[in-house]
Amino acid sequence: MSVPHDANPVPLIFGEVLYDVFPGGEEVLGGAAFNAAWNLQGLGLAPLFLSRVGRDERGERVLEAMKAWGMNIDGVQVDPERPTGIVDVTVQNGQPTYTIVADQAYDRIDGEEAASWIDRARPALLYHGTLALRSEVSRSAATALRHSRRAPLFIDVNLRAPWWSRDQVETFLTGAAWAKLNDDEVTALSPQETGAGAAAAKLRERLGIDHLVVTHGEHGATHYVQDGRVLEVLASPVGCVADTVGAGDAFSAVLMLGQLRGWEPGETLARAADYAASVCSRRGATSPDASLYEPWRKRWQ
Repeated sequence: MSVPHDANPVPLIFGEVLYDVFPGGEEVLGGAAFNAAWNLQGLGLAPLFLSRVGRDERGERVLEAMKAWGMNIDGVQVDPERPTGIVDVTVQNGQPTYTIVADQAYDRIDGEEAASWIDRARPALLYHGTLALRSEVSRSAATALRHSRRAPLFIDVNLRAPWWSRDQVETFLTGAAWAKLNDDEVTALSPQETGAGAAAAKLRERLGIDHLVVTHGEHGATHYVQDGRVLEVLASPVGCVADTVGAGDAFSAVLMLGQLRGWEPGETLARAADYAASVCSRRGATSPDASLYEPWRKRWQ
């Protein structure tokens, strides 16, 4: 399923917003869905972000950061009882490990309010990940959005133990226009298959996914297309890796940008790899420094 070209397409991004809390107490705004929305805003689009924060100091900081970045905050609900989400991050050899705290505000996204944005925003694309599906309330909200949607669906798979099940993830992946996973996630969803390439191709076919993109970290990425094509890109070099937090979300953002702007699949894949590599050179998944995003906007205009 292709995305109709629009001069001002609105991607609707549903899911978690949280703070990645690093050793030493540094806090960086994060969450796969939030990271994707932040990057899209920085790259020149105006996404509508649907999530939920607590009525607390961290929640206020989320909203203030979004406003300062020019993002629309109307889709962010405020929970009077549960706190804004946090994740404790430890980094060893450049690789992040996450401890995801349970029962956070983003686990209680109101479905009726979220679904009302389909008619109001008329999105050109609907995105959600898998972490926000861990709770019944937010999972129901995602389901309501999917039932109301009139736009292609992009699923960003982020399997974080113990917050997922194979049956649940596959149910949400079925019929998606686009899905992005990494090698380990393909293996987890297709444990009976031997060979990463064959497993990915069969997963795409079995679940009826039009475009399935598998990232291989420092070894690049592969795009399995509905028409049988297999496109590959090598990872772009990184001079100095600060950490890889948010690199996959940056990759997803450019995949969505390419869909919405009508880029060719091979071009989109290469640009996503270049941009994700640039994110690895700085700490954390997001930055309020517009100068980090401006060169990419100009390059891709």
